[in-house]
Amino acid sequence: MNIHAAALAPFVDEQTSAFARDVIEDLSQRPMRLSPKYFYDIIGSELFEQITLLPEYYPTRTELGILRDRGHDIAALVPDNAALVEFGAGATTKVRRLLNECAFGAYVPVDISGDFLKAQADTLRQDFPGLAVYPVAADFTAPFALPDAVSAMPKVGFFPGSTIGNFEPHEACAFMRSARDILGKDAQLVIGVDLEKDERVLYEAYNDAAGITARFNLNVLERINRELGGNFDISAFMHLAVYNRERHRIEMHLIAKRTQTVRILGRSFSFRAGDTIHTECSYKYSLDRFIALVRGAGWTPRESWTDAAGMFSVHALRAG
Repeated sequence: MNIHAAALAPFVDEQTSAFARDVIEDLSQRPMRLSPKYFYDIIGSELFEQITLLPEYYPTRTELGILRDRGHDIAALVPDNAALVEFGAGATTKVRRLLNECAFGAYVPVDISGDFLKAQADTLRQDFPGLAVYPVAADFTAPFALPDAVSAMPKVGFFPGSTIGNFEPHEACAFMRSARDILGKDAQLVIGVDLEKDERVLYEAYNDAAGITARFNLNVLERINRELGGNFDISAFMHLAVYNRERHRIEMHLIAKRTQTVRILGRSFSFRAGDTIHTECSYKYSLDRFIALVRGAGWTPRESWTDAAGMFSVHALRAG
């Protein structure tokens, strides 16, 4: 569904216009949805960093442990003076593990949240003064151009955090193909993937006692209010995350607690108590199912590592 040009006229920023188009289209669907990529404005990015420190949220500390323990093994697979391209770069905690172990010639963080990206890139330059850093503000789920300065370098992609789980399986395959095309022939990819596990562990990780994940989820409505002039009553929605056993995924929703009509860019959206907005899926993979996806997307597995409890995995892949 298209928005009239006049409604978008005030939004000269291309990313804001894309946000507006997607919000109108997604809230016009039944059931309603919003893309998880719009969680990550500067407030959402900061909230997510708080989530990664929660006791219930195992993925970040578990993946960091694998990168720490297997950093030398990863470095052995990476060519010297390669350009490290991080898809969906957030805080630099994980990439620092690779930068400390591997002799990269450049780092290209790619993220939709330009302000947060710039701040992180500036900090990294101070801490790694010999490393060339070329941030790219872009939607990493769509094709984008790498900086000319890294065109002649070998490419290594980095996609941590099991962000691949936020895609539907066919979308994950499409992203993997796109990443292969962006990185080029003979590229490599280091990717983090969350694994299937006890449902109680999953439930607690996405419904934390401190309510940070709820704030993170609700922030997407606040962002619509801030950036698109929406009038969501945030207090009229609640966060809920549930595990869908048949589809091997956590589903995050915003549930209306009472009747409300919301206006965004001249459009009205009505909610009754119990109506939901589906904001995110987080697929959990078995090692075999993920390797099958990888091969179907044109990548060849090289190595896979897990923690001792088998909670999380990190994979090294080669294009072709």
